Amino acid sequence: MPGNKRMAETVPASAAALRTSVRKRSRLSVGQDWQLYALLFVPMVYFLVFKYVPMYGVTIAFKEFNMFQGVWNSPWIGLDAFREIFQMKDFYKVLRNTMLLNLLDLVISFPAPIILALLLNEIRIHWFKKGAQTVLYLPHFISWVIIGGMVYQLLSTNTGLVNHLLTAMGLGTVPFLTDPLYWIITYVGTGVWQNAGWGTIIYLAALTGINRELYEAADVDGAGRLRKIWNITLPGIKPTIIILLIINIGHMASIGFERPFVLANPLVTDVSDVISTFVYKVGVQSARFTIATAIGLFQAVVGLVFLLSANYISKKVTDQGIW
Repeated sequence: MPGNKRMAETVPASAAALRTSVRKRSRLSVGQDWQLYALLFVPMVYFLVFKYVPMYGVTIAFKEFNMFQGVWNSPWIGLDAFREIFQMKDFYKVLRNTMLLNLLDLVISFPAPIILALLLNEIRIHWFKKGAQTVLYLPHFISWVIIGGMVYQLLSTNTGLVNHLLTAMGLGTVPFLTDPLYWIITYVGTGVWQNAGWGTIIYLAALTGINRELYEAADVDGAGRLRKIWNITLPGIKPTIIILLIINIGHMASIGFERPFVLANPLVTDVSDVISTFVYKVGVQSARFTIATAIGLFQAVVGLVFLLSANYISKKVTDQGIW
Protein backbone atom coordinates (compact mmCIF):
# COMPACT_ATOMS: atom_id res chain seq x y z
CA MET A 1 0.00 0.00 0.00
CA PRO A 2 2.70 2.57 0.78
CA GLY A 3 4.39 1.65 -2.51
CA ASN A 4 1.17 2.21 -4.45
CA LYS A 5 0.73 5.58 -2.75
CA ARG A 6 4.22 6.69 -3.69
CA MET A 7 3.59 5.51 -7.28
CA ALA A 8 0.33 7.49 -7.45
CA GLU A 9 2.18 10.58 -6.27
CA THR A 10 5.01 10.01 -8.75
CA VAL A 11 2.77 9.73 -11.86
CA PRO A 12 1.28 13.27 -11.62
CA ALA A 13 4.71 14.64 -10.82
CA SER A 14 6.17 12.89 -13.90
CA ALA A 15 3.32 14.19 -16.10
CA ALA A 16 3.87 17.74 -14.85
CA ALA A 17 7.61 17.45 -15.48
CA LEU A 18 6.91 16.15 -19.00
CA ARG A 19 4.59 19.07 -19.77
CA THR A 20 7.19 21.51 -18.47
CA SER A 21 9.86 19.86 -20.63
CA VAL A 22 7.65 20.04 -23.72
CA ARG A 23 6.95 23.75 -23.13
CA LYS A 24 10.65 24.45 -22.73
CA ARG A 25 11.49 22.61 -25.94
CA SER A 26 8.74 24.47 -27.78
CA ARG A 27 10.01 27.85 -26.61
CA LEU A 28 13.55 26.84 -27.53
CA SER A 29 12.42 25.73 -31.00
CA VAL A 30 10.57 29.01 -31.60
CA GLY A 31 13.59 30.97 -30.42
CA GLN A 32 15.99 29.08 -32.67
CA ASP A 33 13.78 29.01 -35.79
CA TRP A 34 11.91 32.29 -35.41
CA GLN A 35 12.65 33.17 -39.05
CA LEU A 36 10.70 30.13 -40.25
CA TYR A 37 7.79 30.96 -37.96
CA ALA A 38 7.83 34.53 -39.26
CA LEU A 39 7.66 33.26 -42.84
CA LEU A 40 4.77 30.96 -41.89
CA PHE A 41 2.92 33.89 -40.30
CA VAL A 42 2.38 35.64 -43.65
CA PRO A 43 0.47 32.81 -45.42
CA MET A 44 -1.46 32.15 -42.22
CA VAL A 45 -2.66 35.76 -42.17
CA TYR A 46 -3.49 35.53 -45.89
CA PHE A 47 -5.67 32.46 -45.43
CA LEU A 48 -7.29 33.93 -42.34
CA VAL A 49 -8.16 37.26 -43.98
CA PHE A 50 -9.03 36.14 -47.52
CA LYS A 51 -10.29 32.58 -46.97
CA TYR A 52 -11.82 32.21 -43.52
CA VAL A 53 -13.15 35.68 -42.66
CA PRO A 54 -15.22 35.91 -45.90
CA MET A 55 -16.99 32.67 -44.96
CA TYR A 56 -19.50 34.73 -43.01
CA GLY A 57 -20.93 35.64 -46.44
CA VAL A 58 -22.32 32.10 -46.69
CA THR A 59 -25.21 33.34 -44.54
CA ILE A 60 -26.47 35.21 -47.63
CA ALA A 61 -27.75 31.84 -48.90
CA PHE A 62 -30.23 31.80 -46.00
CA LYS A 63 -31.31 35.45 -46.25
CA GLU A 64 -33.23 37.71 -48.61
CA PHE A 65 -30.08 39.72 -49.23
CA ASN A 66 -30.41 43.44 -49.67
CA MET A 67 -27.17 45.28 -50.39
CA PHE A 68 -28.47 48.40 -48.66
CA GLN A 69 -29.32 46.52 -45.47
CA GLY A 70 -26.12 44.48 -45.45
CA VAL A 71 -25.55 40.83 -44.68
CA TRP A 72 -26.56 40.84 -41.00
CA ASN A 73 -29.61 43.09 -41.32
CA SER A 74 -31.16 41.26 -44.27
CA PRO A 75 -34.16 39.11 -43.29
CA TRP A 76 -33.80 35.36 -42.85
CA ILE A 77 -35.60 33.10 -45.34
CA GLY A 78 -34.27 29.70 -44.24
CA LEU A 79 -33.99 27.13 -47.04
CA ASP A 80 -36.27 28.92 -49.52
CA ALA A 81 -33.34 29.70 -51.85
CA PHE A 82 -32.37 26.03 -52.04
CA ARG A 83 -35.96 25.00 -52.75
CA GLU A 84 -36.07 27.49 -55.60
CA ILE A 85 -32.76 26.21 -57.00
CA PHE A 86 -33.93 22.59 -57.06
CA GLN A 87 -37.07 23.65 -58.92
CA MET A 88 -35.06 25.29 -61.73
CA LYS A 89 -34.75 23.19 -64.89
CA ASP A 90 -31.64 25.12 -65.92
CA PHE A 91 -29.91 24.17 -62.67
CA TYR A 92 -30.03 20.47 -63.49
CA LYS A 93 -28.76 21.19 -67.00
CA VAL A 94 -25.73 23.15 -65.78
CA LEU A 95 -25.08 20.54 -63.08
CA ARG A 96 -25.09 17.80 -65.73
CA ASN A 97 -22.78 19.80 -67.99
CA THR A 98 -20.40 20.54 -65.11
CA MET A 99 -20.17 16.88 -64.14
CA LEU A 100 -19.77 15.75 -67.76
CA LEU A 101 -17.00 18.21 -68.62
CA ASN A 102 -15.17 17.55 -65.36
CA LEU A 103 -15.46 13.80 -65.88
CA LEU A 104 -13.97 14.11 -69.38
CA ASP A 105 -11.20 16.31 -67.98
CA LEU A 106 -10.53 13.68 -65.32
CA VAL A 107 -10.42 10.80 -67.82
CA ILE A 108 -8.45 12.58 -70.56
CA SER A 109 -6.64 15.53 -69.01
CA PHE A 110 -5.52 13.88 -65.77
CA PRO A 111 -3.34 11.14 -67.37
CA ALA A 112 -1.76 13.60 -69.85
CA PRO A 113 0.79 15.14 -67.40
CA ILE A 114 1.74 11.66 -66.18
CA ILE A 115 2.44 10.47 -69.71
CA LEU A 116 4.39 13.63 -70.53
CA ALA A 117 6.45 13.32 -67.35
CA LEU A 118 7.30 9.70 -68.16
CA LEU A 119 8.34 10.65 -71.69
CA LEU A 120 10.44 13.59 -70.50
CA ASN A 121 12.07 11.40 -67.88
CA GLU A 122 13.26 9.00 -70.60
CA ILE A 123 14.94 11.74 -72.68
CA ARG A 124 18.71 11.63 -72.29
CA ILE A 125 19.64 14.68 -74.38
CA HIS A 126 19.76 17.42 -71.74
CA TRP A 127 19.25 20.47 -73.99
CA PHE A 128 16.34 18.85 -75.84
CA LYS A 129 14.68 17.90 -72.56
CA LYS A 130 14.94 21.47 -71.22
CA GLY A 131 13.64 22.90 -74.48
CA ALA A 132 10.70 20.49 -74.54
CA GLN A 133 9.80 21.38 -70.95
CA THR A 134 9.83 25.09 -71.77
CA VAL A 135 7.60 24.62 -74.81
CA LEU A 136 5.16 22.49 -72.80
CA TYR A 137 5.03 24.94 -69.87
CA LEU A 138 4.35 28.06 -71.96
CA PRO A 139 0.59 27.54 -72.64
CA HIS A 140 -0.07 27.66 -68.89
CA PHE A 141 0.93 31.34 -68.83
CA ILE A 142 -1.46 32.32 -71.63
CA SER A 143 -4.80 33.64 -70.41
CA TRP A 144 -7.99 31.96 -71.55
CA VAL A 145 -9.08 35.15 -73.29
CA ILE A 146 -6.07 34.89 -75.60
CA ILE A 147 -6.53 31.14 -75.99
CA GLY A 148 -10.17 31.71 -76.90
CA GLY A 149 -9.12 34.15 -79.63
CA MET A 150 -6.60 31.64 -80.94
CA VAL A 151 -9.22 28.88 -80.97
CA TYR A 152 -11.66 31.02 -82.94
CA GLN A 153 -8.96 32.00 -85.43
CA LEU A 154 -7.99 28.37 -85.96
CA LEU A 155 -11.27 26.46 -85.65
CA SER A 156 -14.03 28.83 -86.73
CA THR A 157 -16.27 27.21 -89.33
CA ASN A 158 -16.11 29.97 -91.94
CA THR A 159 -12.85 31.80 -91.23
CA GLY A 160 -10.76 29.30 -89.27
CA LEU A 161 -7.37 28.28 -90.63
CA VAL A 162 -7.99 24.57 -90.00
CA ASN A 163 -11.27 24.56 -91.91
CA HIS A 164 -9.66 26.50 -94.77
CA LEU A 165 -7.03 23.75 -95.02
CA LEU A 166 -9.65 21.02 -94.84
CA THR A 167 -11.67 22.71 -97.56
CA ALA A 168 -8.56 23.08 -99.75
CA MET A 169 -7.98 19.32 -99.41
CA GLY A 170 -11.60 18.63 -100.38
CA LEU A 171 -12.62 17.29 -96.97
CA GLY A 172 -15.24 19.89 -96.07
CA THR A 173 -15.55 21.98 -92.93
CA VAL A 174 -15.85 20.68 -89.37
CA PRO A 175 -18.12 22.57 -86.92
CA PHE A 176 -15.62 22.62 -84.05
CA LEU A 177 -17.36 25.48 -82.23
CA THR A 178 -21.00 25.16 -83.34
CA ASP A 179 -21.77 21.46 -82.96
CA PRO A 180 -22.19 20.29 -79.30
CA LEU A 181 -20.11 17.11 -79.74
CA TYR A 182 -17.26 18.86 -81.53
CA TRP A 183 -17.42 21.72 -79.02
CA ILE A 184 -16.89 19.28 -76.14
CA ILE A 185 -13.91 17.78 -77.99
CA THR A 186 -12.50 21.27 -78.55
CA TYR A 187 -13.10 22.20 -74.90
CA VAL A 188 -11.28 19.15 -73.55
CA GLY A 189 -8.49 19.38 -76.13
CA THR A 190 -7.67 23.01 -75.34
CA GLY A 191 -7.66 22.17 -71.64
CA VAL A 192 -5.13 19.39 -72.20
CA TRP A 193 -2.94 21.69 -74.30
CA GLN A 194 -3.04 24.48 -71.71
CA ASN A 195 -2.54 22.48 -68.52
CA ALA A 196 -0.71 19.23 -69.34
CA GLY A 197 2.77 20.73 -69.51
CA TRP A 198 2.41 22.59 -66.22
CA GLY A 199 1.09 19.49 -64.50
CA THR A 200 4.26 17.58 -65.34
CA ILE A 201 6.24 19.68 -62.83
CA ILE A 202 4.82 17.80 -59.85
CA TYR A 203 5.41 14.39 -61.42
CA LEU A 204 8.94 15.25 -62.53
CA ALA A 205 9.67 16.34 -58.95
CA ALA A 206 8.28 13.02 -57.70
CA LEU A 207 10.45 11.13 -60.20
CA THR A 208 13.60 12.64 -58.70
CA GLY A 209 12.82 10.86 -55.43
CA ILE A 210 13.01 7.37 -56.96
CA ASN A 211 16.17 5.47 -55.99
CA ARG A 212 18.42 5.22 -59.08
CA GLU A 213 19.81 1.95 -57.81
CA LEU A 214 16.50 0.33 -58.70
CA TYR A 215 17.05 1.21 -62.36
CA GLU A 216 20.62 -0.08 -62.20
CA ALA A 217 19.41 -3.37 -60.75
CA ALA A 218 16.76 -3.57 -63.48
CA ASP A 219 19.47 -3.02 -66.13
CA VAL A 220 21.45 -5.90 -64.66
CA ASP A 221 18.34 -8.11 -64.87
CA GLY A 222 17.90 -7.12 -68.52
CA ALA A 223 14.67 -5.13 -68.10
CA GLY A 224 13.67 -2.85 -70.97
CA ARG A 225 12.41 0.72 -70.70
CA LEU A 226 8.74 -0.19 -70.64
CA ARG A 227 9.32 -2.79 -67.95
CA LYS A 228 11.24 -0.28 -65.82
CA ILE A 229 8.49 2.30 -66.26
CA TRP A 230 5.81 -0.20 -65.23
CA ASN A 231 7.64 -1.80 -62.30
CA ILE A 232 9.75 1.10 -60.96
CA THR A 233 8.67 4.52 -62.21
CA LEU A 234 4.90 4.25 -61.87
CA PRO A 235 5.02 2.63 -58.39
CA GLY A 236 7.50 5.34 -57.37
CA ILE A 237 5.07 8.16 -58.21
CA LYS A 238 1.95 6.27 -57.20
CA PRO A 239 1.38 8.26 -53.95
CA THR A 240 1.57 11.54 -55.91
CA ILE A 241 -0.86 10.25 -58.53
CA ILE A 242 -3.35 9.14 -55.88
CA ILE A 243 -3.25 12.43 -53.97
CA LEU A 244 -3.75 14.51 -57.13
CA LEU A 245 -6.51 12.17 -58.30
CA ILE A 246 -8.37 12.58 -55.00
CA ILE A 247 -8.04 16.38 -55.23
CA ASN A 248 -9.33 16.34 -58.82
CA ILE A 249 -12.30 14.20 -57.82
CA GLY A 250 -13.02 16.72 -55.07
CA HIS A 251 -13.34 19.38 -57.80
CA MET A 252 -15.90 17.41 -59.80
CA ALA A 253 -18.74 19.73 -58.76
CA SER A 254 -16.75 22.92 -59.38
CA ILE A 255 -15.45 24.27 -62.65
CA GLY A 256 -13.46 27.29 -63.73
CA PHE A 257 -15.27 30.25 -65.21
CA GLU A 258 -12.88 31.37 -67.95
CA ARG A 259 -12.68 28.33 -70.24
CA PRO A 260 -16.43 27.61 -70.69
CA PHE A 261 -17.28 31.33 -70.80
CA VAL A 262 -14.69 32.19 -73.46
CA LEU A 263 -15.27 29.17 -75.68
CA ALA A 264 -19.08 29.18 -75.43
CA ASN A 265 -21.49 30.62 -77.98
CA PRO A 266 -25.31 30.64 -78.35
CA LEU A 267 -25.28 27.53 -80.57
CA VAL A 268 -23.84 25.24 -77.88
CA THR A 269 -25.44 26.53 -74.68
CA ASP A 270 -26.98 23.11 -74.04
CA VAL A 271 -23.49 21.74 -73.30
CA SER A 272 -21.48 24.87 -72.48
CA ASP A 273 -23.58 26.30 -69.65
CA VAL A 274 -21.98 25.19 -66.38
CA ILE A 275 -22.39 26.12 -62.73
CA SER A 276 -19.83 28.93 -62.82
CA THR A 277 -21.42 30.66 -65.82
CA PHE A 278 -24.89 30.06 -64.36
CA VAL A 279 -23.83 31.73 -61.10
CA TYR A 280 -22.46 34.65 -63.13
CA LYS A 281 -25.76 35.08 -64.98
CA VAL A 282 -27.92 34.70 -61.87
CA GLY A 283 -25.72 36.55 -59.37
CA VAL A 284 -24.05 39.29 -61.40
CA GLN A 285 -26.32 39.92 -64.36
CA SER A 286 -29.61 39.37 -62.54
CA ALA A 287 -28.36 40.56 -59.10
CA ARG A 288 -29.92 37.54 -57.35
CA PHE A 289 -27.15 37.23 -54.81
CA THR A 290 -29.05 34.88 -52.52
CA ILE A 291 -29.57 32.30 -55.27
CA ALA A 292 -25.97 32.62 -56.47
CA THR A 293 -24.61 32.12 -52.93
CA ALA A 294 -26.87 29.12 -52.37
CA ILE A 295 -25.61 27.51 -55.58
CA GLY A 296 -22.02 28.15 -54.51
CA LEU A 297 -22.69 26.59 -51.09
CA PHE A 298 -24.32 23.55 -52.69
CA GLN A 299 -21.31 23.24 -54.98
CA ALA A 300 -18.89 23.35 -52.04
CA VAL A 301 -20.81 20.73 -50.06
CA VAL A 302 -20.98 18.34 -53.03
CA GLY A 303 -17.26 18.85 -53.65
CA LEU A 304 -16.51 18.04 -50.00
CA VAL A 305 -18.57 14.85 -50.25
CA PHE A 306 -16.68 13.80 -53.38
CA LEU A 307 -13.35 14.55 -51.71
CA LEU A 308 -14.12 12.59 -48.55
CA SER A 309 -15.56 9.67 -50.53
CA ALA A 310 -12.58 9.48 -52.87
CA ASN A 311 -10.16 9.62 -49.95
CA TYR A 312 -12.09 6.90 -48.08
CA ILE A 313 -12.17 4.58 -51.11
CA SER A 314 -8.48 5.20 -51.79
CA LYS A 315 -7.57 4.33 -48.20
CA LYS A 316 -9.57 1.12 -48.43
CA VAL A 317 -8.25 0.05 -51.85
CA THR A 318 -4.64 1.31 -51.89
CA ASP A 319 -4.04 2.18 -48.21
CA GLN A 320 -3.03 5.68 -49.34
CA GLY A 321 -4.83 8.99 -49.14
CA ILE A 322 -4.54 12.64 -48.30
CA TRP A 323 -4.87 11.94 -44.57
